[in-house]
Amino acid sequence: MTTRSGRHFLQIPGPTNVPDRVLRAIAQPTIDHRGPEFAELALDLLPRLKPVFGTSGPVIVYPSSGTGAWEAALVNTLSPGDRVLAFETGHFATLWHEMAERLGLEVDFVPGDWRRGADPEAVAERLAADTAHSIAAVMVVHNETSTGVTSRVPDIRAAIDEAGHPALLLVDTISSLGSIDYRHEEWGVDVTVSCSQKGLMLPPGLGFNAVSEKALAASAAARLPRSYWDWAPILDANRQGFFPYTPATNLLYGLREALLMLEEEGLPNVFARHARHAAATRAAVNGWGLEVLCADEREYSGSLTAVLLGEEHDADKVRRIILDRFDMSLGTGLGRLAGRVFRIGHLGHFNDLTLAGTLAGVHMGLQLAGVDIDPAGLGAALDLLGSE
Repeated sequence: MTTRSGRHFLQIPGPTNVPDRVLRAIAQPTIDHRGPEFAELALDLLPRLKPVFGTSGPVIVYPSSGTGAWEAALVNTLSPGDRVLAFETGHFATLWHEMAERLGLEVDFVPGDWRRGADPEAVAERLAADTAHSIAAVMVVHNETSTGVTSRVPDIRAAIDEAGHPALLLVDTISSLGSIDYRHEEWGVDVTVSCSQKGLMLPPGLGFNAVSEKALAASAAARLPRSYWDWAPILDANRQGFFPYTPATNLLYGLREALLMLEEEGLPNVFARHARHAAATRAAVNGWGLEVLCADEREYSGSLTAVLLGEEHDADKVRRIILDRFDMSLGTGLGRLAGRVFRIGHLGHFNDLTLAGTLAGVHMGLQLAGVDIDPAGLGAALDLLGSE
C-alpha cells in the first residue's frame, strides 16, 4: 500500500472531519453509565443540546444512526394505516418514504425533480383538500444531502397553519443541524430528526429527536410498535441523568466537547461561516462554467454543493481521479443522480484554507478528467474568501 504524506481531505457531506479536541474527549476512559459521574455528564449535556435545535423542550438521544432517529419519529407519533404527506426532494427523502410504507403507513408522495425542495404551495393545496384531516403528519427533509437543496420549513409551517390543518410536522435535519439556521420551536416543528456525524462534528453513532408538546401528546395515542425507540422510558430516565439502556458513553463525551465548540464560536457565527463557504463554492462552480444542481437560489444549501456535469462526463470518474491524485474524497451521486453529480461537503470543522484546498483539488481533478472548465472559477472563490 502506498504511503501518502499529509492529511486526507474528507470533503463528503458526512461523516465530516472530527476536531482533535473532540477526538481527545472521546478517548477518555469509559465510566459506569449507572454511576454519579455519568449522571453529571448527562445532566450537563442534555440542556446544551437544546439551543442547537432551537428548542426549550426535550431532545432525545439514541445510540443510533440518523435512520434510527427517522424510525423513532414515526413510531412514536403515528398508528398503522395513518396517512402522511411527503415530498420527493432527493435520495434520502425517498428512503424515509420507503421506511414509512414498510412501517404500515399510507404515504402521499409528491413527485419532484430532485432540484427543488418541498413546495409550500403543494403543502397548502394537499392539506386544504384534506377536509377530513386524514393526513396525520407532513414529512420534510430540511437539507437533502443527496442534492444540496434546503427546503423552506418556515414557509411549509405557514402553509399548514393557513390550511388550519392539525397534521404533525416532522423534519429531517441530518445534514443541516449545526450548519444551517434551524428553529424547531419558532418554526412549529413537532419532531426534528438529526444525527451526530455532520454539523455536530462527531463520528456516526448518535441519533436525535427534538419533540414538541404536541408530539408528546400524539405519542400517548400512537399505536405503531415501539420498544427500543420509545420516548417515554428515555425521558423518564433522563430526568435523573440516565438512560434505560447502555448509552454510547464516549460519544457523549465527544458531543459535550462539540457543543462547547459551537457555543464558543456562537451559532450565528457558525451559520454565517457555512453560508460564506457555500457561496464561495458556488462562485467556483459557476465560474468554471458548470451547473449547481439546486435550481432555486432560495434553497441553496449551506452545508454542501452538488455539481451537475454534462451527460458526456462521468462524475464518478472525476471523483476517482481526485481521490487517486490528491487524496480527497467527494460525495458520489445517489439514486437517479449516480454518475451525474459529485458533491462537495463544506460543513462542520472547516475553514477558509480547507475550502481553498478543496476547490483547488476539484479544479485540478476536473482538468485531468477532461472536463472543459474556465480556470477563472477558482479565482472567483478565492476572491470571495479574501474579501470578507
